Amino acid sequence: QVQLAESGGGSVQAGGSLRLYCAASGYTSSRYWLGWFRQVPGKEREGVAALYIGRGITYYADSVKGRFTISQDNVKNTLYLQMNSLKSDDTGMYYCATAGAWIASPLSSDDYTYWGQGTQVTVSS
Repeated sequence: QVQLAESGGGSVQAGGSLRLYCAASGYTSSRYWLGWFRQVPGKEREGVAALYIGRGITYYADSVKGRFTISQDNVKNTLYLQMNSLKSDDTGMYYCATAGAWIASPLSSDDYTYWGQGTQVTVSS
């Protein structure tokens, strides 16, 4: 059973930085996707960044390119999302999720199976 647990959220002023963490366990494959998504009330869940484990392939939403970095520590089984130059539009509940190796859209939440509980990020202007 795959389990994911996010942490690291908080409140920050615009222009600041936060680092999100996702502790992961239960994987049985060496090839899979890990992604970060965010959601605000009344809107659909949005793909922020995705990482293909085993190949190091990454995808980013246009809105975060150049500001966010997704990475993984294999030893600690932890996924990270480094968020710099934060904007008020980055506010939301951030979730990590995992999907199998063969998915159509790495930034589409429909392709992901297991989800964490989320961590709140609030950016004030």
